[in-house]
Amino acid sequence: MIVDAAPRLSRIVSEVWKPLLILAVWDIIVTVTYFILPFKAPSLPLTLFGSALALFLGFRDNSAYQRWWEGRVLWGAMINASRSLARAARNFLPEPEGHDLKRTIVLRHVAYVNALRCQLRRQPADQEVLRFLSRGEAEPALQRVNIANGIVDGTGRRIDTARRNGWIDTIQQTSMESVLIDIANAQGGMERLKNTPLPNQYRFFPTFFTHLFCVLLPIGLVESLGYATPLGSTIAGLMFLAILQIGDDLVDPFANTVHDVPLSAMCRTIEIDLLQAIGEQPPEPLKPDKGVLW
Repeated sequence: MIVDAAPRLSRIVSEVWKPLLILAVWDIIVTVTYFILPFKAPSLPLTLFGSALALFLGFRDNSAYQRWWEGRVLWGAMINASRSLARAARNFLPEPEGHDLKRTIVLRHVAYVNALRCQLRRQPADQEVLRFLSRGEAEPALQRVNIANGIVDGTGRRIDTARRNGWIDTIQQTSMESVLIDIANAQGGMERLKNTPLPNQYRFFPTFFTHLFCVLLPIGLVESLGYATPLGSTIAGLMFLAILQIGDDLVDPFANTVHDVPLSAMCRTIEIDLLQAIGEQPPEPLKPDKGVLW
């Protein structure tokens, strides 16, 4: 996620420079052709086309931003549920017999959120899990297709074992299980966002109409702008291409790009809060790298 106070024009241009370069070349070709082989430019209702396209792109960008914001809300719920799980483990499990189980639940959950982060970003999760769990502790979850869900299932079984050992009662077990349900619901929402892209019409038609508008733009402007057509048309095209790119940047909030929800930073926040809850030394929070928080 970009955390700079103001967006950098250079970053925007770097993302759209290829179609922008093609547009600039096309603008020059149209302008040169107009002055070498004069032609009557058709009367194109560019204002009408541009207004309709702007509304279309705005609607698409709003839909993309709603997906991005929902991803952020779901991870906010995950952070809250993680703190609740650690607090319940710390307060419900007795000392000294439950001390090791408290630590196990916390480390399993830190491994869980990092595994979930890797799954959402389509990255291997094994090494992230093994950073916090031993091979024997992690192996049952690593055998699962959904590693993160396997870790939560194992945590639920350990809470049930605590109840069987008499360390917690059924009311306390139910309370902790309700937190695991909240965690599972948040994970399900994230997987829904990741596995359900915007409908094809939302992706194809805005791209097609934006490029078509950029092709028609110099033809409609050359009579009025003359030699300034490449400059005016390219700047106008940049605005529409930038708006189009914004929708592409936000549509997948877990794609591991500079525009996404900062999953690594939020996983580190969870790790810090949970380790401090059981009195262990946490790592430092992640800091932005060149204006980007990952």
